[in-house]
Amino acid sequence: MHLNLTEVDHPLLKHKLTLLRNAETTTDNFRRVVREIAAMMAYEVTRDLPTEMITVTTPVTECQAPVIAGKKLCLVSIMRAGNGMIDGMIELLPGARVGHIGLYRDPHTLQAVEYYYKVPEDIDERLVIVVDPMLATGNSASAALSRLKEDGVTSLKFVCLLAAPEGISTLAEHHPEVPILAGAVDSHLNDHGYIVPGLGDAGDRLFGTR
Repeated sequence: MHLNLTEVDHPLLKHKLTLLRNAETTTDNFRRVVREIAAMMAYEVTRDLPTEMITVTTPVTECQAPVIAGKKLCLVSIMRAGNGMIDGMIELLPGARVGHIGLYRDPHTLQAVEYYYKVPEDIDERLVIVVDPMLATGNSASAALSRLKEDGVTSLKFVCLLAAPEGISTLAEHHPEVPILAGAVDSHLNDHGYIVPGLGDAGDRLFGTR
């Protein structure tokens, strides 16, 4: 198991994950709940951001108060399903830049194949939070993290709604220093590489393509 794994233990988040698991949840509600959970996870994944004190003048007096210091943020979506999480995180982190990595899973090898890559030019100077609803085999997440490291990124975190032990093991092997934040850790992967019990194909459910 990944030593840097954190499973968010919050009753509100668990309740919302149950709504996502339900096959009867409609596309519009699925999309809304993903956005809500993503905002909650943005709160959790930034819990350890460094702060510094500045002087501000309140309506009453002048005081010292904390603001976020250190590296600027960049959110990177693993397309296409990751895009469903970006909106919720941006609501909490409006100043963050956004990058996109397009990866698809080869149905035969289950390996990740890159087809799109667009990130800020100063990506190597930022704390990068990579988002994808599902950490299944871990191949896409691992490929995305490797691609960002090639561009000089040294501060990385990975956020997902659901993770499978297999995907966690993949990241532990290839990127042991990258923290993982997951809404829940499920049982296993089935023969098609889907998380069990999971919530189905997150992309299809977000965008109504099946």
